[in-house]
Amino acid sequence: MAEKVVHKSWIIQYNLHSIIGILLLVFLFVSFYVIEDNSDGVRIPHNKPKRKKSSPKCDLFSGSWIFDNVSYPLYREQHCTFMPDDFACHKFGRKDSKFQHWRWRPYDCDLPRFNGKALLEKLKGKRVVFVGDSLNKNQWASIVCLIESTGIPSLKPLSYKGNLIAFEVKEYNATIDFYWSPLLVESNCDDPVNHRIRDRIIRIEAIENHARHWNDADILIFDSFTWWHEHQMTLLWGSFNSSDAIYKKVGMKLRRYEMALRTWSDWLEVQIDRNRTRLFFMSLSPSHKNATDWGMRNDHTCYEETEPISRKEYWGSQTDRKMMEIAEASINGLKKRGLDIQYLNITQLSDYRKDAHPSIYKRNWVAPAKKQLKTPRSNDDCVHWCLPGVPDVWNQILYA
Repeated sequence: MAEKVVHKSWIIQYNLHSIIGILLLVFLFVSFYVIEDNSDGVRIPHNKPKRKKSSPKCDLFSGSWIFDNVSYPLYREQHCTFMPDDFACHKFGRKDSKFQHWRWRPYDCDLPRFNGKALLEKLKGKRVVFVGDSLNKNQWASIVCLIESTGIPSLKPLSYKGNLIAFEVKEYNATIDFYWSPLLVESNCDDPVNHRIRDRIIRIEAIENHARHWNDADILIFDSFTWWHEHQMTLLWGSFNSSDAIYKKVGMKLRRYEMALRTWSDWLEVQIDRNRTRLFFMSLSPSHKNATDWGMRNDHTCYEETEPISRKEYWGSQTDRKMMEIAEASINGLKKRGLDIQYLNITQLSDYRKDAHPSIYKRNWVAPAKKQLKTPRSNDDCVHWCLPGVPDVWNQILYA
């Protein structure tokens, strides 16, 4: 009987030890999987909060202008040896500099600071061409000044050949060119100097004479809006010198713009090397001729304006959103046809900046009339942008 009690006691102890052993093994097993090593060999529990889903892609075009007189401007007007007189506002008498010290800050992320050397590393052996009107030239001049400000020593003098201005960075075997083509398709306004023609004639289905100058580019940046604003234009089918050419004077601004973008789109679809060339289209650059938009009298313009518009989600009355919709539709059409093109919508962020235009502080290619001298606002430029200024932000976004 005593032996049975001892045996039973031993069995109970054995089972108890077994249970404890099993529990210990389970504990060690679980512990192994709930800890991990970090790079310093410190054990970090796995009970940290779950990772949040990644946020949607940042909208670089939605944000606000922040005054920053520490890190802006990104370069100095007088230090840019390639600065065109069209955008050199201090050179032609503008005294204030506040317009140069505004930084664009997107709401949900940071806009990377422009890095000219990093950009040139990416552009090594490549050709970039800005194609369009004087606002596209405004952006091209900005990027040239930004690159020069990095201290790159091997910049060649600008080369002018017909509609083309070539900027070459010898050290990187890179060129950043501007090609004058204000309507994208061919027209009687294509001379880079003598193009101030009110009766505009457009070869609405012809683009090849322009495109052959930039069809070998690695990166193409287009724009075309401002020159389409004439109430009437003449459409031409055939050549300028042909006796059987067909001319038709029309209004229908939106329709003729759509027709030109179709010609442009068709050329891109057929001619662009999709494995090589990156494509961008800049949205409409807004003007500030109508001061009633920001609460001034109707005889005021951007002249003497020194502050941005602070009203959130502001849109100016002269900002033609229907034209923008046509451009966006053309770009979406190209994407559906398998051509990757990015639409950089810089319109609204620029619309706040009534303070950043040359106004009267510009070179006058045609001498002002007596009336214009007496009333400066009648001769001011509220379309283009002083440099340094707003186009620098366009290029920061392009760089990003």
